[in-house]
Amino acid sequence: MAKLTKPIVFFDIDGTLLDDKKVIPDSTKKAVRLLQDKGIQTVIATGRVPKMFYWIQKELNIDSYVSMNGQYVVYQGKEVYSNPIDPSVLQSMAAMALRNGHALAYCSHEDYKVNEKNHPFIEASFDSLMMPYPEVDKDYFNQLSIYQGHLYCSEMEAQRYIDRFADFSFVKWHDVAYDILPRGASKAIGIRKLLDVLAIEKENAFAFGDGLNDIEMLISVGTGVAMGNAVPEAKAVADVITTSSSQHGILNGLMKVGLLEESLAL
Repeated sequence: MAKLTKPIVFFDIDGTLLDDKKVIPDSTKKAVRLLQDKGIQTVIATGRVPKMFYWIQKELNIDSYVSMNGQYVVYQGKEVYSNPIDPSVLQSMAAMALRNGHALAYCSHEDYKVNEKNHPFIEASFDSLMMPYPEVDKDYFNQLSIYQGHLYCSEMEAQRYIDRFADFSFVKWHDVAYDILPRGASKAIGIRKLLDVLAIEKENAFAFGDGLNDIEMLISVGTGVAMGNAVPEAKAVADVITTSSSQHGILNGLMKVGLLEESLAL
């Protein structure tokens, strides 16, 4: 298959497509629409479960995504890559969490469920997303393939899980919440799988992000763009730093890298 030269752009959600109020700025809607009008493919790349961003897909007319930190990839509505976690490992984690008063969440391609009700760390982390407390189902990992877990505990306590489950990575996304992924899994892996399917060279791939789980993604593409509100670690590896998500960061970044015209400046 011949390599395609048309650019493709990957967007993180929280702190990138969404501003600090968890809404999509008008300038971002405009920027994404203009990319699509030019035939440039737009893809969501997130740690979230698909159910958590359907409304964003609809609002931005994006039907391709790298979800759950690269564990489940969809192109134009069709699954192109998935990497489920062994249920027996999740069962071991659940037993350890129960003994220590911690909590877990299980993320499938359809939904996400937690194993404890009214847990303060779950409440705190979902409050930060401005989302309601998830449904409780302690046995969810035995019902559907699970691609990502969440661990809810303090940073000091998380080290016990890191030591116990050496084949997994625990990526912090809140003071008391961690994504649980097979070691080596990342948005970058999911992006590479999609680029391979589409026969697009990485030099024609762009990515926008702000968090710790965006670092590999920003490095793996031809041009990585860190938001102005990004963590220092993401800014350090980015090729370009734009303004914050609340200050037209997507539009400004796309102009900086030459995908949109400078005349669009607000």
